[in-house]
Amino acid sequence: MNNTRSVEEFTLNVEAGIPSELTEIVRGTEHRLLDQITPLVQRQSVSLNLTAVERIDAAGIAALISLYRIAGESGHRFSVSNPAPHVAELLALVGLDTILMSHNAKQSSHSDARLAQNAA
Repeated sequence: MNNTRSVEEFTLNVEAGIPSELTEIVRGTEHRLLDQITPLVQRQSVSLNLTAVERIDAAGIAALISLYRIAGESGHRFSVSNPAPHVAELLALVGLDTILMSHNAKQSSHSDARLAQNAA
C-alpha cells in the first residue's frame, strides 16, 4: 500500500488500494467506502486522496460528510485532497470545498484557468 504520512495526518490514496478500484463514489459504492475508511478515521486523522475518483453523486457526498462527522466525534480530522475538476466543482457547489478540502490539496487546473481568465 502506498500511504504518505504527514505530521499529524494519515493520507490515504484511493488509487493505492483502499478501496482499490474506486473511480466513482456513487450510490452503491458509498457503503464500501464507509466500511473501509470508518475504522481509520476513528483511530486517526485521514486525508483521502481523490485523484482517481472521476465521479461523485449525492450518496458519495453524504459518505464524505459521514466520514467527516465520525472523525470529528472521534477527535480526529477528515479531509479530501486532489479531486478531479468535476468532483471539486461539485464539492464547491454544495459548499463542502472549504470544509473537506485539506490545506495541502492541489488546485485543479480548471480553477487555475478561471483565476487567470478573471485576472485578465
